Amino acid sequence: MAASEVPSVSGTHRPRPTPLGGRRVRVAVIGTGAIARDSHLPALVRLAEEGETELVAAVDIDAASVESFRAVAGGDLHGYTDPDRMLQEQRPDLVVICTPPTLHRDQTVAALRAGAWVWCEKPPVPSLADFDAVEAEEGRDGGPYASIVFQHRFGSGTRHVRRLLAERAMGRPLVAHCQTTWYRDAAYYAVPWRGRWGTEGGGPAMGHGIHQMDLLLDLLGPWSEVRAMAGRLVHDVETEDVSTALVRFANGAMATVVNSVLSPDEVSRIRIDCERATVELTHLYGHRNDDWRITPARDVPDAEAATWQDFGADVPSSHLEQLRELVASMRAGRRPRSSGADGRTSLELIAALYKSAFTDATVRAGEIGPGDPFHTAMHGGAAGWAPMPEEEAVA
Repeated sequence: MAASEVPSVSGTHRPRPTPLGGRRVRVAVIGTGAIARDSHLPALVRLAEEGETELVAAVDIDAASVESFRAVAGGDLHGYTDPDRMLQEQRPDLVVICTPPTLHRDQTVAALRAGAWVWCEKPPVPSLADFDAVEAEEGRDGGPYASIVFQHRFGSGTRHVRRLLAERAMGRPLVAHCQTTWYRDAAYYAVPWRGRWGTEGGGPAMGHGIHQMDLLLDLLGPWSEVRAMAGRLVHDVETEDVSTALVRFANGAMATVVNSVLSPDEVSRIRIDCERATVELTHLYGHRNDDWRITPARDVPDAEAATWQDFGADVPSSHLEQLRELVASMRAGRRPRSSGADGRTSLELIAALYKSAFTDATVRAGEIGPGDPFHTAMHGGAAGWAPMPEEEAVA
């Protein structure tokens, strides 16, 4: 084997990631739509100003979108309509993927094989089988690794509450609620790839509520079992437009989870009742310190409760904060958060939610593996939910 190559778990040889040292991380963006422009580009520009990153390329099947993105981004940015050509010519250190979910697996694998780390928008891939295939292409030691955009985990509020829960400062967590109740109209689902299993991977549980469920898991730790229901109450789609679930955690805590696109009063909310306090987060698409509230039990001394309320400097949850940590992980050659097993747990919970809802059974963690129909597709081939073969062909 050449010294410049390393094997993946699957045995594929790929270029060894170029040592970063103190140089800027060379970044390429695949998919130049709204999420890339509104969320990723500002974060990349900010880190470029801090000397951490350098945006070198943008890719989209729509050449006009690429040119528009280049005009907004400025600088010496190369534009492409072919991601493989971009990878070959630019050799980026990090590839940011902002395309529809059905493209994520192939684009992530191609970037990993080119020796680049990956930061992929949610949902990372349409199925657990796809996730396992991506993980098999990662480097064994020191990268490259593929990370998921789960920006709600990052920021001062989450960091503070995670520490309090880990230290059991407020006692054991007992009861939790996780709510993503948003609103999407018929025009939203007029976009051809939305509401279809083959192209979106799932409904609001997969494409919307995944952020709050991931944050809940980040705060409470591993889940152990789930019991769920799902329905199509309004929209003419293949997937669900609402789901509810009961989740038990390995630490004994029990939670309710609601994911909806039918709710005019939009809100994202997490509430965790511990033995000595209730923690609540209420926001929509991102949170600051002021969006968190900690209510102590009556017998908690005021001085102790005051320490719980000290969140420190306000660092909002954002793509910027996750990107900062990701770049630091790249420089250290360590696996970033929201990758590997840490990133898979949320996707596994969603697969279990669907399996429970569509089979009317309790599903336990670790149950869905190769050979299980819900491993290869979130609909699991379930009657009344799986798309007809001709519908898949049209999609």
